[in-house]
Amino acid sequence: MNTHMNKLKSFIFAALLLAPLAFLHAADPIEWRYALSLDGTSVAKQPYPVLNGGAFDGPAVKESPDPLIGYHWKNPKAGDGLQVYTLRPVAAVAEAPASFKNLDSATGAKPDIAVEGTGSIRFDFGVESAAWLEFDSPDLAGKIEMSISEYNEPAKVNSGPAHPDKSGVPVKYGNTYRLELNHELYEGVRFGWIHVRSFAAPWHITGVRLVCQAKPTNYRGGFACSDPMLTRIWYAGAYGVKLNLTKDYFGAILMDRGDRISWTGDAHPSQAAALVAFGNFDFIKKNIDNTSGQNNGIRSYSLYWVLSLIDYYNYTGDAATLEKYIANVCGKLDDAFSVYEKNPGLGFYGWDERLGAGFEHDSCQESQQAYRMLSIRASKAFAEAMEKCGRTKLRDKYNGYANGRMAELRRNAAWYQGFGLHANADAVTTGLLSDAEKRAVFEQSFADRVNRVSFSPFNQYFVIQAFALLNKYDDALSSIKDLWGGQLTYGGTTFFEVFRPSWCSVLGINDALPNNQCGYTSLCHPWGGGVTKWLSEEVLGIRPTSPGFKTFDVTPHLGRTLTRVSGRTPTPRGEISASFDVATGACMVSVPTGTVGRLGIPKVEKTIERIMVNGKCVWDAAFHPVPGIGGASQDSDFVYFTDLQPGEHAFAVAYRGVTPPYVEPPEIFPARLVGEDAKTSGNWGGVYGKEGYVLCNYNGNGADKLRLPAYVSSVNYYMKNSGGKPNAVVWASGTDDARALAPDPENGKTRTAAGLFTGDPVACEQAFTVTINVNGRHDYSVALYFADWDDKGRRLAVDMFDESTLCLIAPTKIVNDFRGGKYLVYSYDKSARFRIYHVRGDNAVLSGIFFDAGGSGGIQRETKTVK
Repeated sequence: MNTHMNKLKSFIFAALLLAPLAFLHAADPIEWRYALSLDGTSVAKQPYPVLNGGAFDGPAVKESPDPLIGYHWKNPKAGDGLQVYTLRPVAAVAEAPASFKNLDSATGAKPDIAVEGTGSIRFDFGVESAAWLEFDSPDLAGKIEMSISEYNEPAKVNSGPAHPDKSGVPVKYGNTYRLELNHELYEGVRFGWIHVRSFAAPWHITGVRLVCQAKPTNYRGGFACSDPMLTRIWYAGAYGVKLNLTKDYFGAILMDRGDRISWTGDAHPSQAAALVAFGNFDFIKKNIDNTSGQNNGIRSYSLYWVLSLIDYYNYTGDAATLEKYIANVCGKLDDAFSVYEKNPGLGFYGWDERLGAGFEHDSCQESQQAYRMLSIRASKAFAEAMEKCGRTKLRDKYNGYANGRMAELRRNAAWYQGFGLHANADAVTTGLLSDAEKRAVFEQSFADRVNRVSFSPFNQYFVIQAFALLNKYDDALSSIKDLWGGQLTYGGTTFFEVFRPSWCSVLGINDALPNNQCGYTSLCHPWGGGVTKWLSEEVLGIRPTSPGFKTFDVTPHLGRTLTRVSGRTPTPRGEISASFDVATGACMVSVPTGTVGRLGIPKVEKTIERIMVNGKCVWDAAFHPVPGIGGASQDSDFVYFTDLQPGEHAFAVAYRGVTPPYVEPPEIFPARLVGEDAKTSGNWGGVYGKEGYVLCNYNGNGADKLRLPAYVSSVNYYMKNSGGKPNAVVWASGTDDARALAPDPENGKTRTAAGLFTGDPVACEQAFTVTINVNGRHDYSVALYFADWDDKGRRLAVDMFDESTLCLIAPTKIVNDFRGGKYLVYSYDKSARFRIYHVRGDNAVLSGIFFDAGGSGGIQRETKTVK
């Protein structure tokens, strides 16, 4: 115990050095707030030692959400165990303020909250952490419970883990009370609650903390640019990956949903981010080893493992590991080749509707096309790796495979026209498209601002890689800020499993997110971290050109929106750092010993008149030799300096002209969300359904009562379960309750309250779809009716897609407060698919579908128009 307390005291002293990092403004949801402290009062035995082996000797980085951004371990290794540190709350709110006196003390070093009644306190710890919640009380009286969550309500997740409901009675250790929801203790925690369920006598809360776990990992890389949002995105991506580093492997999902394993494909962007942010090469190798023989039953994950191995080889130069796995890679690529012409039975390629919505539609054409392109890309990348290590036969074999498959495709000059965003992204990243094909593919799939964003940040990593190869950096940055920046605008501090930018318009800061076909949404999923590597490689521009950075390029792409970028990338030979300011012309690159670099000074659509080094002109449309630089050339984008020798090279660039502005495309939704109606209730006759209607499960046993318009051939439902349909319920029959839908357009009095509902909390049953099949094109409006009949506090979300393209055609809409019944009214002219998502409450429900003339939708004056 004395040894332990000495460590605590040492840590307290060290933590004081980080006190300035408890900063920033609550009013700005994008900036980070946290309070790192360890008061030493907990007597609960912790599973890991307190932070040790390093010191807070690094700079504070205000754009990073990581409380340990300034802590450096002396020599972290893959075999190191986990350590712990603590956070105290940055805010506390009571639902019954009269029950809690001196609540403001919760955020201080010595809380002393007087409990004088029942109620709940919500504590915000500022950032998501891999943590468990504790509080101290010397005199607790009455019954209490505790809760945790990633958002501002106590969390509930899929069935499977020990505690799907993230609330419970804490375990008492002396005067310390700890919420223990699984044997590992940690969960994804941003918010914590103390619920006083019964009150016997006044008592006090004298400490509140998150105990957070961390794998010893240093930030060896960094990134900054003139757009603060992009800088924050880089650090949030890195932090989310770091939180999911367990003792032995790269994890995939922080909040316990019962699937805490290393997901091979998920690890690809996670490991990619770690390469540039941490340079923890030994741990990346360990995870590659651990996942070499598995693909989690997902065929594409085998190919992502191949790409991870090649990433690792290019960054480290570890030829021995590559050689070790050559047969393994060949087996994976040959398997992909064997099913290329067949339905590969993917099951999963991504959560996006266009990719079959995860495990819902196994024969999705888009995912099969994307998988074929991914197999070509992986074969091409492996052939390049074999070239570098002198294995010419394997180089020729897999180049032959990749080039042969592309030649087969090009027998049809318009081969890509049947592809969607994801398949075209994977096609572009093969590196084999012609300039004409690139132009056509961009216009087809990448120009639409709404639908160039995937539902999954995992899949969007490959989309932004394609943007770079299309030389569309401004559009890439726009999509990055829409998807990843939107998550920060919402209030996230790590990146999510899925996200739609329109969520920011319908959710409050840190509100509960829609749960969907992936189950309960994780708000800390490191598969979203790939953007961190992309920013380092494409915007900062540092990437290896031979294994282990023996040679490398620094070619920054600032586009039309950025004026400066700086940062560093770890390599086995030391860190490469660079900075570029196209407003002042000041540029710098640092070349480590044992490497040779090539530097591209960006033109940013201006004219470079001259470039100076140490007061000497090195370029004025011609190269003038200086020590340490071997030569120079130029193209339309850069002036290149080759054979840069080790050392620091500083340049002064004289620009002439102005970079043109970037005109960001508008968000366009082809369908119209006309309005919502909370007054008509079940009396739909005369208001809705003049052209047809569907009363869901009105006849019981899944049988609808319906009359379809002539232009609607069918209305179909789907939910991923054994029956393939949503659950059906009849709440009441023979009722005259006005919330129940009338049986006919005359608003008959004897009614049935019925509907369809999701399968919560069963995994992947948090959403179902409704498909309206329209004959050809026909302007129509459709109203969806929802009723929270049994008053379960339901909230749900609705997305609308074009049934042919499965592109999103209307922004997400949240439906809440619908105990009295509520309609959402849309207008469109083709077949459409609606996805109904659970948000909160027992499940998501749907009771009716009503058709009217296009543009009218039966809208009455009591209907709220949605803008």
